[in-house]
Amino acid sequence: MKRLIFLPLLLLGFCSCSAVRHCAEPELDLPDRIAGEERDSLTIADMEWWRFYGDTVLCTIIDRTLANNKDMLASAARVERMRQLYRADKAERLPEFSAGLAGENETNDYYDETPLRDPEHGLKATLSWEADLWGRLRWAKRRGGADYLASVEEWRAMRMTLVAEAASAYYRLMALDNELAIVRRTLTTRREDVRQAQLRFEGGLTSETVYQQAKVEYANTASLIPELEQRIETTENALSLLMGEYPDWKVVRRRMNVEQSPVDTLLLSVGIPSELLQRRPDVRAAEQRLRSAMASVGVAYADRFPRLTFQLTGGWENNEITGFFRSPFSYILGDLTAPLFGFGRRKARYKAELAAYDEARYAYEKKVLEVMNEANDAVVAYHSVCRTATLMVNLRDAARKYVDLANLQYRGGSINYIDVLDAQRRYFDAQISLSNAVRDEYLALVELYKALGGGWSLPGDKAPVPGTEERVHTPRRR
Repeated sequence: MKRLIFLPLLLLGFCSCSAVRHCAEPELDLPDRIAGEERDSLTIADMEWWRFYGDTVLCTIIDRTLANNKDMLASAARVERMRQLYRADKAERLPEFSAGLAGENETNDYYDETPLRDPEHGLKATLSWEADLWGRLRWAKRRGGADYLASVEEWRAMRMTLVAEAASAYYRLMALDNELAIVRRTLTTRREDVRQAQLRFEGGLTSETVYQQAKVEYANTASLIPELEQRIETTENALSLLMGEYPDWKVVRRRMNVEQSPVDTLLLSVGIPSELLQRRPDVRAAEQRLRSAMASVGVAYADRFPRLTFQLTGGWENNEITGFFRSPFSYILGDLTAPLFGFGRRKARYKAELAAYDEARYAYEKKVLEVMNEANDAVVAYHSVCRTATLMVNLRDAARKYVDLANLQYRGGSINYIDVLDAQRRYFDAQISLSNAVRDEYLALVELYKALGGGWSLPGDKAPVPGTEERVHTPRRR
């Protein structure tokens, strides 16, 4: 008896291990650090997004996006679908119980014989169960569990993406508002220049050329407003779509302060590569898809061996209602089904699943490479735009002094009006460049936060990192 018990267990363990023996492990040769930064277990991505961004208006927009975005809702529905399918896969290992109530009245009227009636009434219950000798049902359960967890991680990755998209659209909208304000302030200055040039021309102090030059600059500046208003409207509509609203939704936002940096660079930390893979939900989703592919290999391997099923049926059966419950019925069946000649179909399916596993393995390795490149690019880009923003501040200040000096020298008669216009153009361009540089700084910070795996957590998902409970302060640039 011990030998009879030990032998199936030995075969079961052997088949379970050999089912995936041809599945190679992913080859990951991770670097020691990200973008040459110092190794640190803490990272800004460990901060919840509502603490990281801090802006209550932006947080309201993100909340609305996560609650109403249609892609987000569809992703949540897919998670529920995979959860129910996983429950079904788990239930396949359990016995199945069914019951039936039947009644029939068969009449046999054969040639040259007396017609016979053969009524039958039955009330039966059946218990059937498949012995999972080769692990087919267990592998199917693992596959269902991996598919479910992959859908959860994809849902989290969707949250991370939507948080970044909403924040990026918000900052672009703020930058467009600021650019429009610069253009309107400049247009007011141009209008005054035209008035002054007209007075000088009519008073005979200057030629008509100066007057026409002032009018050209005014018209050129005024022509920028319609395009900016159109871009603002388009960006508002895109943000409304993210929030699941129609285009007429009014997007409330704050004004951009170009005199402050969005975050103190010294407080930024990017973590270490191994923890980055654990933090990024899209990487974890690719890992779960790899586990699902391995489980499919196990299912295909076990499907090549016999299946053993048991069926127990009991109840009552009689040809008359009278004495029905005094006519017990029982039926026991053991069924061993083995494939004999399949012309290589099952083996081909097994090899196809092995190829599918290799495909998933390469996809996982590619995802790891992409994530590492995204993190490196995001770190380099953020440091670059920070330096650019600092230079743009210096350029703006220098251009403003240039305008003041040019106006003084023009009034003193030492330079021509064309030199004043050149100084004004340089100052206008410097203001726009600074606004765009600050916008790029915000966008780079959003991309860095996303690349490091920040933005998907819910309240209670993970504890805040010590020392980062409050939002990072916004120091003055100078």
